[in-house]
Amino acid sequence: GKSSLIHGSLAHRDDVVVVDQSAIRGSRRSNPATYTGLLDPIRAAFAKANGVKASLFSANSEGACPKCKGLGVIYTDLAMMAGVASVCEECEGRRFTPQVLTYELRDKNISEVFGMSVAEAREFFDGGTARTVLDRLADVGLGYLTLGQPLTTLSGGERQRLKLAIRMAEKGSTYILDEPTTGLHLADVDQLLALLDRIVDAGNTVIVIEHHQAVMAHADWLIDLGPGAGHDGGRVVFTGTPAELVETASTLTARHLREYLGKP
Repeated sequence: GKSSLIHGSLAHRDDVVVVDQSAIRGSRRSNPATYTGLLDPIRAAFAKANGVKASLFSANSEGACPKCKGLGVIYTDLAMMAGVASVCEECEGRRFTPQVLTYELRDKNISEVFGMSVAEAREFFDGGTARTVLDRLADVGLGYLTLGQPLTTLSGGERQRLKLAIRMAEKGSTYILDEPTTGLHLADVDQLLALLDRIVDAGNTVIVIEHHQAVMAHADWLIDLGPGAGHDGGRVVFTGTPAELVETASTLTARHLREYLGKP
């Protein structure tokens, strides 16, 4: 199939960055800020602004609330029933000790920064490494996520986009994306295509393994495998531009893409 062809031919090369469909792992302590490395420049900025150790601003370190251990909530296991999460009474969900919360960066403490959405944080951090990471998160349609939201609360599609944002930062000349539109809203697909355009405009090659018609219609070049699916496929039945596929081909992909584009 599509994945076998591309992964078997290209994925092993040194200059190739592969974004596959494998799930990202995360605990209650993991969030977009920790997973992306965004927390590091944030902690450094707080430490520099206040003349204290950067480790104070990690919810997994000495600055964390001692009662909830930096989670902001207390989890109670009810054995045969679903567990219950309640806001920590000591820190009131803010995750950090009162002393740490006195340290501010441009009138915001670390808990307030954790509570920002990606879109809000982009306005707060107007440059540097933090802004670069936030821009990538926005590019994949995650502008609404809060920086401190546990990864365990994210949907499968949101986790895939989070991984995509990370892998796009890796240096390579060829990027392979295996069904990156999984779980994406149509508006998010448009943002993804804009991101891929920027990668291509920078002189790179992007290979997308996909069945989403919007992605196919947007591509510069298509390789269509068929003639059917599964055991009925495995052969290259068309190569060319989307326009050529729609105008001249008789494959299943051509038929569905014509319907999608409203072509007779």
